[in-house]
Amino acid sequence: MHVVIFEGSKWHTFAPLSLSRPVFCLASGTSTLLEKQVRHLRPSRLTLWVRPGLADYCRRELCGGKFNFPVAVNQPLDDEMAIIASGRTLHFSDDEPVKEPCVTLEEGNLIRKAVVKMPGLGPDDAMHRSDRWLQLRDLPKADEQARMADHVWDLISWNEESLMEDFVALGREPGSKPTGPYHLVNDEDVWIAQGVRVEPGVVLDASKGPVMLAAGCSIGANAVLKGPCFVGANSQVKPLAIIHAGTSIGPVCKVGGEINNSIITGYSNKSHEGYVGDSYIGEWVNLGAGTTTSNLKNTYSPVSVRVGSQTYETGRRTLGSLIGDHVKTAVGTRLMSGSYVGYSSMLATSAIPPTFVPSFSFLTDRGREDYRPDKAIEVMKAAYARRSRVWQPEDESTVRYARQAAAEAEK
Repeated sequence: MHVVIFEGSKWHTFAPLSLSRPVFCLASGTSTLLEKQVRHLRPSRLTLWVRPGLADYCRRELCGGKFNFPVAVNQPLDDEMAIIASGRTLHFSDDEPVKEPCVTLEEGNLIRKAVVKMPGLGPDDAMHRSDRWLQLRDLPKADEQARMADHVWDLISWNEESLMEDFVALGREPGSKPTGPYHLVNDEDVWIAQGVRVEPGVVLDASKGPVMLAAGCSIGANAVLKGPCFVGANSQVKPLAIIHAGTSIGPVCKVGGEINNSIITGYSNKSHEGYVGDSYIGEWVNLGAGTTTSNLKNTYSPVSVRVGSQTYETGRRTLGSLIGDHVKTAVGTRLMSGSYVGYSSMLATSAIPPTFVPSFSFLTDRGREDYRPDKAIEVMKAAYARRSRVWQPEDESTVRYARQAAAEAEK
């Protein structure tokens, strides 16, 4: 069946991570929200409705053979019946397939999913909630078991469950484990892919959930990994590191110190000592030695997050930092609970940074300066070269768009 995944108007509540990618490309568990939708909805073809500034990103990252069915971007519906689903959806169980017209609404009378035949309905209708889009609310109502994320911290809250669901749904069969003097607890739930190196003294503890190690990653001597957790392809866990439950580490990362219930996406470094807890960290981030995120207030009261002029009450007693792509922190940086560090920001201050750092900030003891995009791109190109990645014109377009999106999301 034709499946359409749409972003909708709430993308800004996932900033700073959504400034440079569609919401459905955010990581959860071992994969992205989109990959989970595909697994549960099983489309014969897929259409993605996104902000125009991210259309090229989707064509490059998602249309080049990633899936074994046709993928289109920002094309309106034709005369085929289609499932239209919000990109903020996170599945934890299978639903019975529905092929008759219907709609599922969320709080606020927002459309979360519809089965409809409405030629000409398109991405602008979904983004701006046109009259035609609102007509979908008149369809017969249907129930939906999936959850809807409203903010980035929802993905942090649900990551343990997402890891468990991924392990079960993907039918991960433990392969032959490498030999060596390391320790397994509940070894049937320890999944080790080909080419993984596990050094002496490592503890892989799956007593409370699976430990999953993707191809080519390496686990340094005497590191302790407690499931459910996931280490992505070709990532390195440094010796003596402690990885707690609920942690997802993306591909080609380097991590050390202590990490708890956090999502770290691809190509990011936290190589040294320091604590990261209940946090979401974007791509190409470098946390200097000793960088630590507080995740609990001394009053034990719920953590709030400030983004521009808006303050969000999260309802969480534990919440660390939300860190956008290409952020860099100096040695010994201390981030308070509920910190927001915007896209491509540099933190080089000896004092505790403010809890809201706008995107493209260069923060020193002299105060905040605007981080010029041309200088930021120069540093990004250097980071790419260190990982044998070639900078493409589309990468620069994404940076330029992220600056534009930040002006809207962080106002």
